[in-house]
Amino acid sequence: MSKILQIFKIKDLRNKILIVAFLLLCFRALSVVPIPGIDVSRLQEFFSSNQLFGFLNIFSGGALGNLSIVMLGVAPYITATIIMQLLTMIFPKFKEMYYEEGAAGRAKFNRYSRYLTVPLAGLQAYGFLNLLISQNVIPHLGIFDTLRNVVIISAGSMILVWLGELISEQKIGNGISLIIFAGIVSALPTTIRQAFLSYEPSILPTYITFAIVAVFVIAGVIFINEGERKIPVAYAKRVRGMKMYGGVSSYLPLKVNQAGVIPIIFAISILLFPQFAAQISAVISQDFALKFNELVNSVFNNQYFYTVIYFVLVMVFTYFYTAVTFDPKEISKNLQRAGGFIAGIRPGESTSVFLSKIISRITLFGAIFLGLVAILPNLTRMVTGIAVLTIGGTALLIVVSVALESMKQINSQLIMREYEEI
Repeated sequence: MSKILQIFKIKDLRNKILIVAFLLLCFRALSVVPIPGIDVSRLQEFFSSNQLFGFLNIFSGGALGNLSIVMLGVAPYITATIIMQLLTMIFPKFKEMYYEEGAAGRAKFNRYSRYLTVPLAGLQAYGFLNLLISQNVIPHLGIFDTLRNVVIISAGSMILVWLGELISEQKIGNGISLIIFAGIVSALPTTIRQAFLSYEPSILPTYITFAIVAVFVIAGVIFINEGERKIPVAYAKRVRGMKMYGGVSSYLPLKVNQAGVIPIIFAISILLFPQFAAQISAVISQDFALKFNELVNSVFNNQYFYTVIYFVLVMVFTYFYTAVTFDPKEISKNLQRAGGFIAGIRPGESTSVFLSKIISRITLFGAIFLGLVAILPNLTRMVTGIAVLTIGGTALLIVVSVALESMKQINSQLIMREYEEI
């Protein structure tokens, strides 16, 4: 409580929080502005019956369910960022730009990601509109109406990217993450209201069990998200002129959940791809698109098959994304350049092999954790049989991660001001 009071006593920090709150309110205002020609009742029925799109609707804070001008949220930008990071594995120029050119290189890399966001937003908007038309959720649109809506939706996504950058400039959290956070939290009152409306005395034990499990899930998310393996690192003493440097000990932190929530986003993209591909294939052949769409629906409507595939994809992508972002050879080289070494391990190739073994072992626990988090809504629905009682593990993971990160950044600013006052 004292920290909260301290935050609002500092004018600069208070202004930053108010600016971020205002920008998030702008996002929420845009999320209720629908594109033209929408039947809201049909939309609600579609999203309540389709689990995957229902999850995406929660992820966007209801913007997708309203078919608002920001219905895609920041998903195109996240997809563009993922593609750009994958390109660092293929093209050395992108790897050098991202890892070796410092802040200027990162800024250039992010600019390319924004350029890529525009065509991706257009493709996703077109595919999703065609999917809704094929499901008779929205009426058939002419060429002009389709083009207009695609442009509006793409512009909405770019506005959110701009808002995210404005939020990041305040240095109290990542802007894109806070927008996703606001979207998830905004759906909480509706979920609580639906739980109360569907309450019956006979299912009271189920509600109590649900509340207990929810507390344990939140505790588990915090525990795994903050969990790390600390590798002790020593630095050799070096003499330069009349001064001696080094001779200190530190540690290299390896997080259990090294990949964050990115593998879940990867898995969702893969699960969505067949449905979007079926709609885009309508441009080539209507008959083929119809058969393809029926096949996709029959496969993904199987609850057990969908859950298993989802879990496996999340585990695979956890290892894949960790391999992309964590390079043991590069870390070994950096340690060697700085005169650092791991006790009992020779610098160079031996250090690289040692780090590879450690990260592969702890990634196994991170992958299992992320997989269980991803399928948690499915499991709770299967056990309770109540659609309202679904512990959104992915949503919890994002909310907890973003809240912890924002708290750390705010706390660091408070500590910095305390040092300035001394």
